[in-house]
Amino acid sequence: MKAAFYYGPGDIRVEETERPQIGADEMLLQVKAAALCGTDQRIYKFGHFKIKEGEPRVLGHELAGIVAEVGENVEGFRVGDRVAVPPNVGCGTCEMCLQGYNQLCKDYEAFGISYDGGFQEYMRIPADAIARGNVMMIPESLSFEEAAMVEPFSCTYNSYKALRTVPGDVVTIIGAGPIGACHVMINSLAGAGKIIVADVSDARLEEIRKFGADIVINSAKEDLAARVAEETAGKGSDVVITACSVPEVQQTALEIAAVHGRVNFFGGMPKGKEIVSLNTNLLHYKEVTALGTTGSSNRDYRESMGIAASGKIDLKPLATHRFPLEQAAGAFQNALTGTGMKTLITFD
Repeated sequence: MKAAFYYGPGDIRVEETERPQIGADEMLLQVKAAALCGTDQRIYKFGHFKIKEGEPRVLGHELAGIVAEVGENVEGFRVGDRVAVPPNVGCGTCEMCLQGYNQLCKDYEAFGISYDGGFQEYMRIPADAIARGNVMMIPESLSFEEAAMVEPFSCTYNSYKALRTVPGDVVTIIGAGPIGACHVMINSLAGAGKIIVADVSDARLEEIRKFGADIVINSAKEDLAARVAEETAGKGSDVVITACSVPEVQQTALEIAAVHGRVNFFGGMPKGKEIVSLNTNLLHYKEVTALGTTGSSNRDYRESMGIAASGKIDLKPLATHRFPLEQAAGAFQNALTGTGMKTLITFD
């Protein structure tokens, strides 16, 4: 079989390798669709502390496929099942795991990081992932590509639950990439009265209109704070989401938030830029709530799968570029250009 191995920053090689062997408590997945994520791109550029130098890793944590083999001790699954795999596998016993926040487990494992991920024809699913609920059936109404893209949507669903968007809210999303598009969809479904999206790319802003953005602002050409004030009659935005990894955007988020506004620092900062100077008087005098969310839990993922299957959101337009596994390096280069939305690895 073929797999795209990550050897280090900028080094992806598609190679022939042995099909993984599974144990009695494991499963083998035939991957049918896998999408590139911002995390994959950061690993490609800078590496990851869980990926050791000299140990090639298969990246890819947004994935779906067909069960190809089932270990003799595995119950509840059979060959031919269509399944998706939430990436973060908690230890199962810590306080966060017991509360259902497996993505916050300090000893987590993850597909595409500490386990080989979806940029290969067949992927081994370890026993811990099966036992802890990280294998989920795909509803018949969803394609493999849609199921693979449930993962980023589930991260924005986690954000939505923390922000508690209600009908009529003005929501401002800074960042018009695939994650920004998912934020638009879930906040639109929640009944937001107006959704404003800001970015520095006119092409991305034009693309995001398709997902339900009401107002788009190129913040490289216009004063974002002034435009938000104009669009809200001076009130500011009830909800602000920083869907990009730019320190200055977090500063701006507090400035454009309304009194009693809620701000989600969704995009994590690159190493070396994580210390951000914030005007805390904006928090104090406007009684703004500032919060962070990261990833999604297995529950978030399951509920997001249900939302996608309901037809009330449409993930299909997120997939704008497709590359065969043999061209995985080209897929990474394309994703890094920021053109379109999601780049997917496809399989015959």
